[in-house]
Amino acid sequence: MIERTKISGFAAFALLLVFSLVACHKEEQAVEGVAHSAVTAEHKAQAAATERDRQRAALATIPLPTKSMYVDVHEPGAWQNPFLSVEADSLNLRITLADANPSTMGQGTMLRPEAARRQEVQLRPAELADAVVALPASAWRYGRVIAVAEAPGTSPKDRVKVRRNVEAAIQQLNDLGIVVEEWPGR
Repeated sequence: MIERTKISGFAAFALLLVFSLVACHKEEQAVEGVAHSAVTAEHKAQAAATERDRQRAALATIPLPTKSMYVDVHEPGAWQNPFLSVEADSLNLRITLADANPSTMGQGTMLRPEAARRQEVQLRPAELADAVVALPASAWRYGRVIAVAEAPGTSPKDRVKVRRNVEAAIQQLNDLGIVVEEWPGR
């Protein structure tokens, strides 16, 4: 009887030891998984910082804004720099390219209309930084400043989402070193 008790105790101890080893192994795997996730996140953060630095360097060729050039502009159609209209699920980036003809003769007439140089692109919020960096220097007449406004006709149920998108766009543009002139929603 004493023999069976010793064997049962030994078996229970061996079983407890096996469970302990399995639990320790699972814990080691969990720690390794967390460490791997941390390293991956670190690499992603470094890649994002490198990309943002590259984008900032590309925009550094555009001069800082001259507020006196645009302080009196109050209509979106008269704004000569990039104009960002923010919707609930997308962004509309409007640019007006500079006239390629340096002569003032015929400027703004039917032969050289400004509307022909105006372009509008619809973007996802994640594409904003790349789109702004890709703009030609001739699209920045006032310097490195962009107008941002809520899209006209936004439904009341989408107002919160649109506002969040406006704030996210402003944050992205500021991170790139671009001055934001926020316009009231129309």
